[in-house]
Amino acid sequence: MSAKVYLVRHAESIHNVSKDFDHPDPALTDVGIAQSRQLAQTFPNPERIGLILASPLRRAIESALFGFSAVLDKHYYEEPSLGSEDGLKLILSSDLQESSSLPCDTGSSVVQLRTLFPKVNFDGLREGWQTKDGFYSPNDDAVKERARVVRLDLARRLGELEGKDIVVVTHGNFMKHLSGDYKIDLPKAGWKAFAIKEIKGEITLVDDDET
Repeated sequence: MSAKVYLVRHAESIHNVSKDFDHPDPALTDVGIAQSRQLAQTFPNPERIGLILASPLRRAIESALFGFSAVLDKHYYEEPSLGSEDGLKLILSSDLQESSSLPCDTGSSVVQLRTLFPKVNFDGLREGWQTKDGFYSPNDDAVKERARVVRLDLARRLGELEGKDIVVVTHGNFMKHLSGDYKIDLPKAGWKAFAIKEIKGEITLVDDDET
């Protein structure tokens, strides 16, 4: 079985319901938490996961922690039944954040995030990742370039995992750029599997059903 990249959309968050896009870095709703916990029960072949990457926005971190509690390391959880001995690390990538500069799509400070998630490592986030400028600008060219860089990184990481799969917990709009499928619209906590191929010199995500 070929290694896959699973793109996972975060679960329902507060601004998805309130439509208040000025709400800074909103958390999951109770429904979103339930969606994520359901994901933990239904995600296919969790034993094949070799790496979990997530956006550092609060809703994506929470979706990853609740949704992959079967394979992430036990140190992330207070509840003894959650997590796995010698389980996977949750790796946050600022490159996976949502594309817009709205308050709901702008990350919290690292100080705030460490308070909310004291057992998660934030050291790998790029300096200035919340500014939505330059590499993180919301303009289409910048977002497309960021998606290209992420695909290159995924190809590199997949090559190091010896056949294991990668899970990427990200956001609806950035997912369109990352996948190259501008019609993709996964449900909250939904996922889709892709293969990585080099096509005409470009690293591309290809719908796993088409490979």
